[in-house]
Amino acid sequence: MTHAVAAATAALLTMGMFGGTAFADPAPRPGPGPRPGPAKVTMDDSQSKITVMGEGERSAVPDVMRLNAGAEARRATAGAAFADARKAAAKLTEALLAAGIQARDLRTNELSLGPEYSTYPTISGYRAAQGVEAVVRDIGSADKVIDAVAAVGEEARLNGISFEVSNNRRLLRAARDAAFRDAGARAAQYARLAGRELGPVLTISEEDASPPPIRFAGAALADKASISPGQQTVSVDVRVVYGLL
Repeated sequence: MTHAVAAATAALLTMGMFGGTAFADPAPRPGPGPRPGPAKVTMDDSQSKITVMGEGERSAVPDVMRLNAGAEARRATAGAAFADARKAAAKLTEALLAAGIQARDLRTNELSLGPEYSTYPTISGYRAAQGVEAVVRDIGSADKVIDAVAAVGEEARLNGISFEVSNNRRLLRAARDAAFRDAGARAAQYARLAGRELGPVLTISEEDASPPPIRFAGAALADKASISPGQQTVSVDVRVVYGLL
């Protein structure tokens, strides 16, 4: 060991033994979105404990797609706009059912009616809309469902899709396991470097558990090859306090 490395190691351990904060290199963090900076490890020798941040991630391919669609009509009168939008929405629902979507997987998520203005306060007409969310449990049939919506006619609207893992709890449990193991490994390493032995767990707190949503804009639906579920990643940060022996 060179004099420079020895000096750096001694400084790190001395700072930890007197209650300071030592920075551990973070494990690589694959997956979307920015992650926090270096994890913190705090060793408090006066109270014989060490606090460690553990990080865990698990990913899976989504098996459910949510399709947001709807019907829209613009007419000279409010009554005509509302009636035509409702008729188109009923036709849309029939098309989704025919494409294999179960009635329990259809949900109305918009119902609106309002004036449109050429120059305020002059009303040029009225717009009515009714939206529906369809849960597609067989992603292999996504193209068929989307084509069914498009075939409804000019009043049909495709507003976007999102993907999810139906058994997200399994992913979350696995991410927690990984985060706790990571915390234990960091704590054991620093205890060993400080000439101590790792004791029992004193406290555990989950700092973050986040499954980032995977969404695609409606414009992407034009190319069937772009309809891909990708992966969903669940991230967990856990703070664990261990005793020191």
